[in-house]
Amino acid sequence: MNRALSAASGAAALPRAMQQLQSLAGMIGQTPLLHLTVGFRGQTYTLCAKAESYNLTGSIKDRMAWRILRDAVLEGRLLPGATIVEATSGNTGIAFAALGRALGHPVRILMPDWMSEERKALIRLYGAEVELVSAAEGGFLGSIARARQMAEGRDDVFLPSQFDNWANVQAHEDGTGPEILEQLARNGLTPSAFIAGVGTGGTVMGVGRALRKRFPGLPVHPLEPAESPTLSTGCKRGKHRIQGISDEFIPAICRLDELSPVVAVHDGDAIRMAQRISRQWGLGVGLSSGANLLGALKVAERQGPDSLVVTVFCDDSKKYLSTDFARTLPAEPGHCCDEVELLDWRPLPAAGAGLHAALN
Repeated sequence: MNRALSAASGAAALPRAMQQLQSLAGMIGQTPLLHLTVGFRGQTYTLCAKAESYNLTGSIKDRMAWRILRDAVLEGRLLPGATIVEATSGNTGIAFAALGRALGHPVRILMPDWMSEERKALIRLYGAEVELVSAAEGGFLGSIARARQMAEGRDDVFLPSQFDNWANVQAHEDGTGPEILEQLARNGLTPSAFIAGVGTGGTVMGVGRALRKRFPGLPVHPLEPAESPTLSTGCKRGKHRIQGISDEFIPAICRLDELSPVVAVHDGDAIRMAQRISRQWGLGVGLSSGANLLGALKVAERQGPDSLVVTVFCDDSKKYLSTDFARTLPAEPGHCCDEVELLDWRPLPAAGAGLHAALN
């Protein structure tokens, strides 16, 4: 039991909090790994994608939110009754709203006002307060600044700080990555690369580290929208429509010197790819999932038809019905979605221990 939490007269709450976290762990992780067969420019490629919509609130962010809250409880940084305050573009806010309320904490989410209406509504429906920040008020960076101001000098406010918190990376290094390795090994498969869009960078860093422990030197590529090459240029440039990635700056936990070259995908191409995955395969995936599939194909094309590039389908399509996802978009110059043939997919068995192993 943590001494700091006891000293804060919160010792009695620790067993209940950890019991609740253990229960929640059974609803996070152990997601299917999808085996995809895709044609592209005259070649057939095999890809694998982790289906993260099977998590508690429907996205990969549940993993990170659970790990951050668990560590904070164990270390005495999240006191009973404290308000959880986080700046987010959506899925993280939904995850902290659900998990925070399940633990009995008030939750306040700050987010740019241009995020999808479904994201805002879901956060509120999970019992959290939402404070919207306009572009004139600073957008994403303004949201982070406001969150820090709310917590300054107070011990009754907890900041998860997803962009700076190394527990974000560890959630994927200890959970998502080992699950992928187990599922691949169980089916006699060996990865040739990993790629994922960068929001916080937690997924690409954590999964990349886990895979490289088993396969040193494995290429691990961060992905960004071509319309907003923040990772490539070092600063925010342009606007894009792939909500959840490329949030105006390079997060502190995203260490580009540890990663392979950045892969860029056009936002319209990503949206159209997500639409096709939904319509042709019956897999309702979000916008970043369309981007990740296209990015994985670009890497596979460079590696050859014997490659096996792994990626993630981060969330489902339900949070994007008020965006261009629900509209018919024309092909644009430089797009490659129409060159893709979605041939076949099947789920591989889920991994074994998942988050439960982290509790032992």
